Amino acid sequence: MPDRLHFTDSDEANALIAADPMALLIGFALDQQVSVQKAFSGPLAVRERLGSLDPGALAAADLEPVFREKPAVHRFPGAMAKRVHELAVHVRDEYDGDAARVWSNASDAATLRSNIAGLPGFGEMKIKALGAVLAKRYGVAVAKGLVPPHPTLGDVDSPQALVDYQAAKRAHKAERKQMRSAG
Repeated sequence: MPDRLHFTDSDEANALIAADPMALLIGFALDQQVSVQKAFSGPLAVRERLGSLDPGALAAADLEPVFREKPAVHRFPGAMAKRVHELAVHVRDEYDGDAARVWSNASDAATLRSNIAGLPGFGEMKIKALGAVLAKRYGVAVAKGLVPPHPTLGDVDSPQALVDYQAAKRAHKAERKQMRSAG
């Protein structure tokens, strides 16, 4: 297990998302229409404001005020508070509150894909991205089958690698947009 995931500018947030599986899942849930840094800083902000990232505590809490407190956890605080609440309820109910069981209970890549796809708000891109992080940063063998050929957050192992990843992602998006408009 890595001691840090270099997804934010905060050493404390990077350590939290590496050490706490629920924090990692929350970061991925928030990784939508904000920067990677903002999304993965969210779990630390939630923990600081609520006092816990325990799925049971998150499921029992009204997260909207937590997300709306300035500075807001996400640019869509209401929607993301609801998404994180749904994620917490799912982890509490399906995995007995142990977020790591999403991957530790998976016997193969197909089961892991199904487990991740069952998480509220996790579509194909997040399945591949989380799979890549689990395979490349955590050494989860069953996740190797989910790793796509293009760069992902799984390739980020330093602050510079995050900068490089974000530049590659922008180039990849521009290339796809150009291909769509030409076709």
